[in-house]
Amino acid sequence: MSATLSVDPAGPRGWDEPVRIAVRGLAPGQPVTLRASLRDEKGARFRAHARYRADAGGELDLARAPALGGSFAGLEPMGLLWALEAERPSWRLLKRDVRTPFAVELEALDGHEPDAGRPLARAVLERRFLPPGVRRVPVRAGRVRATLFLPPGRGPFPGIIDIYGVGGGLLEYRASLLAGHGFAVMAVAYYDFEDLPKVPNTLEMEYFEEAVCYLLQHPQVKGPRIGLLGISKRGELCLSMASFLKGITAAVIINGSVANVGGTLHYKDETLPPLGFSRDRIKVTKDGFADIVDVLNNPLEGHDQKSFIPVERSNTTFLFLVGQDDRNWKSEFCAHEASKRLQAHGKEKPQIICYPGAGHYIEPPYFPWSKAVPNDAFGSLVVGGEPKAHAMAQQDVWKQIQTFFHKHLGSEKRTMPVKL
Repeated sequence: MSATLSVDPAGPRGWDEPVRIAVRGLAPGQPVTLRASLRDEKGARFRAHARYRADAGGELDLARAPALGGSFAGLEPMGLLWALEAERPSWRLLKRDVRTPFAVELEALDGHEPDAGRPLARAVLERRFLPPGVRRVPVRAGRVRATLFLPPGRGPFPGIIDIYGVGGGLLEYRASLLAGHGFAVMAVAYYDFEDLPKVPNTLEMEYFEEAVCYLLQHPQVKGPRIGLLGISKRGELCLSMASFLKGITAAVIINGSVANVGGTLHYKDETLPPLGFSRDRIKVTKDGFADIVDVLNNPLEGHDQKSFIPVERSNTTFLFLVGQDDRNWKSEFCAHEASKRLQAHGKEKPQIICYPGAGHYIEPPYFPWSKAVPNDAFGSLVVGGEPKAHAMAQQDVWKQIQTFFHKHLGSEKRTMPVKL
């Protein structure tokens, strides 16, 4: 009997949905290597592999069989996805067009790498980013440049502004995936997109206020308030929005700063200058990457206190999600400092969840960890973390985001059943 490689559930699945990968028709105890590969939209290839051994019945089920080595080890049913590694150095997996899926090629080989022999079976795993029934609506309203994703059904739906990406432009894939869980999610660009400024040297909070007003006035968005979701600099922007603007009831900040970083921020007659930094504090890793965790000045000292975001003004409920090995800045310090200021002014104590071994760019589940990413100011930046711990953090963060917004935006929790 020839071997077969199966994926359950069969057919296209959302990128954030787990699947069950199995190989049947093997000899009892047969050594097998499984390989996965994916090409992104720019042609860069990502690969992962793991060594296994079939059970006494000639079956290999990744939900029950631990990997014996390779790109990962142990019982990791989705390891072939989260362990994907780019062949290009400092290359991060991104999805630029959510209307098209990624195709993950799976292959089973006889024996163990590096001496694996003939191919035994193949399959293609199609991973999509636009869930069934989710509507993608480009937004060009006033100055706002965004894309709104609406869940299937009549609505209205709880609304979330998602500020996401790396560099400028508009990345939509976190917003599109989250819309599949019952939220109206608007991915908002703020520089280097269409007619927006090319470089964010100056940020006007009025731009983000327009985005909040647009979402609140949308007929399929459930008011009277919305949520915010941001990571890194975008998490810092969400913290600023929650501090200056009305209409925001809940915000999730992933590895965000508590001070204004990178450009001057204006709102009406107020200005937050950028936090100072020193290049002399850059550390270079053995791989030649820049570790900038100590580069920024302490926002609690000297003139840099003027850069501190006035979180004490906010009436928003916060969830801070922190990678404890974030090497871009001291995210855990920032979360706890924001918490201190909120409580000192009688505001609600935010929830802070820290993830040991997780780095800076915490993505939706099953996105692979990157050792470093390019940066215009500092070269290639090390982002911290360890692949397995980071992958586990991403899975939990995705659950925490949905639970938090379902609770604080007044929606019923929707789940996408997956057969395993």
